[in-house]
Amino acid sequence: MSEVQINTDWVDKHTFISSNSDNQSLIMDAQVDAEDVKKAPTPMEVVLMGLTGCAGIDVKLILTKARQQVTAIHIKAIGERADSVPAVYTKIHLEFTVTGKNLADKQVARAVQLSAEKYCSVSKMLENSVEISHDFTVIEAE
Repeated sequence: MSEVQINTDWVDKHTFISSNSDNQSLIMDAQVDAEDVKKAPTPMEVVLMGLTGCAGIDVKLILTKARQQVTAIHIKAIGERADSVPAVYTKIHLEFTVTGKNLADKQVARAVQLSAEKYCSVSKMLENSVEISHDFTVIEAE
């Protein structure tokens, strides 16, 4: 079993900075009232960023192994949150747009499915508490 350590420090108001053991950092913030100016993504937005990053890496790796010529991958995440506290995600929909040369729809569908069902750690961690759906579009590169 491997261990991951993150250290998080308060900066000001509602802003925090988190760092990993490689000294790579991420700033998070919240807009608590109308006077607040949000300086960075909220922790819940970071959850969606982690999910799309994880899924994107998987899809790219799977398509590369399948010898697909990918030139771009864009993933849009749409999260629905509960109206009550805690305002957890109840549904997340991922829309993949994969651009490349002579991409096979079947290979892209397989890559998205394998990421969701087998490889994406973030997706697997969330799947018991959030309904996660996916779709994809393939665009021919010029």
